[in-house]
Amino acid sequence: MEIVYLLEQVVNGLVLGGYYLLLALGLSLIFSVGGIVNLAHGAFYALGAYLSLEVIRFVGFGGSILITPLLVGLVGIVFERFLLRRFYAADPILSLLVTFGLAMVAEQALRMIWGSAPLPSGMPAEFKGNVMLGEFMLSRYRLFILGVVIVVMSGIWLLLHKTSFGRVVRAGVQKPDMVAVLGIRLQPYMTSIVVLGVATAALGGVLFGPIAIVHPAMGTEIMTVAFVVVVIGGLGSFWGVVAAAVLVGVVRGVTTHFLPAASEASMYILMVLVLMLRPRGLLGERIERFE
Repeated sequence: MEIVYLLEQVVNGLVLGGYYLLLALGLSLIFSVGGIVNLAHGAFYALGAYLSLEVIRFVGFGGSILITPLLVGLVGIVFERFLLRRFYAADPILSLLVTFGLAMVAEQALRMIWGSAPLPSGMPAEFKGNVMLGEFMLSRYRLFILGVVIVVMSGIWLLLHKTSFGRVVRAGVQKPDMVAVLGIRLQPYMTSIVVLGVATAALGGVLFGPIAIVHPAMGTEIMTVAFVVVVIGGLGSFWGVVAAAVLVGVVRGVTTHFLPAASEASMYILMVLVLMLRPRGLLGERIERFE
């Protein structure tokens, strides 16, 4: 029975890893292509959670999964065009300070619009309850989340590795000067990457709203974990971030089983161990900054 419970925690850790992946993947892409450390990334996650509460009233939960990321993606276009674009060729510390300030402004804006009190997000009735697989008891909704994350991850991988768009983006990460020599403007691609990144973060807010508390500071809280995942995975590596998200999720899930008090500390210990052995992260690559 103890083994069964432990394996259930591993599955829960995989779901948690999927949660981290939705945020960390966009964060890593934006930094890899634009050289921007986007501390406001968590604000789009929180905005997705809050907007979904409103969208669900009109189109239900299923519609919210599609519409909310699109709405936040439109906000991402404005964010990239009027803010991030000014800092691609600037000192990285400037983008760090500006996006940090924006994150604080966004958090206060959420408080002004929706209030400071946490808001409940109802779980869809069809996903309530558990599924029994032999001796395993797994949450229907968590399995649904895991399925959505796998679909999204596969879609992003196909976009980056099987399309002309992805080939330009990957070339821009590795050799931006060569791309410029070929007459290809990276600016439209950067806008698309930002939209993709903030939309996946918003999707994370939609999916995890029903099993978490929706509150104004939720974006700030999750950013630390997202950065840990990116650092462990390695900048410029799709599969590095995927592996790191799964690893962090499972480690936290298993640690919760054996030593609940050390659950949060476990990911920092994991990060230190990985960086001692691999300073660039699990699958990190040497990249050049986009200008």
